[in-house]
Amino acid sequence: MPVIEATDLPDILAGGRTLAGLDLGDKTIGIAVSDRGLSFAHPRPVIVRKKFSIDAAALLELLKRENVGAVVIGLPVNMDGSEGPRAQASRAFVRNMARLTDLPFVFWDERLSTVAAERTLIEMDFSRKKRAGKIDSAAAAFILQGVLDRLYALGEDSTPK
Repeated sequence: MPVIEATDLPDILAGGRTLAGLDLGDKTIGIAVSDRGLSFAHPRPVIVRKKFSIDAAALLELLKRENVGAVVIGLPVNMDGSEGPRAQASRAFVRNMARLTDLPFVFWDERLSTVAAERTLIEMDFSRKKRAGKIDSAAAAFILQGVLDRLYALGEDSTPK
């Protein structure tokens, strides 16, 4: 399935499907999955990157196990709005994944998501060592929660007053 807009998600996720969020790092893939009510993002253990085929197989297995209906992937846009090599790598990852699954993908601007996730982990008094193992999944949860909050706001906007 193609890349879609976040506004298309409610129709796709009908029937209790969940939504996954990904934060692509050079060494790991951070993952978060929503609850069935599409209210909260829950971090999952990272996938340590090895080779695309191995990473994709592990990711697809997790998405199947979690009954995921669509995937949000953080798009690392530069602060000026331009896209650099990291954004291009995220787009390439989605192109390659699209060959392996029918799941739709949504790109979500992830500017400052890792910074926000790290601040949250620091506030929770995680040591530097523990933060290193959790930062990518925390960033994925931050990205996913942004989409979930947007979907909630869209639903509120369409409610008759």
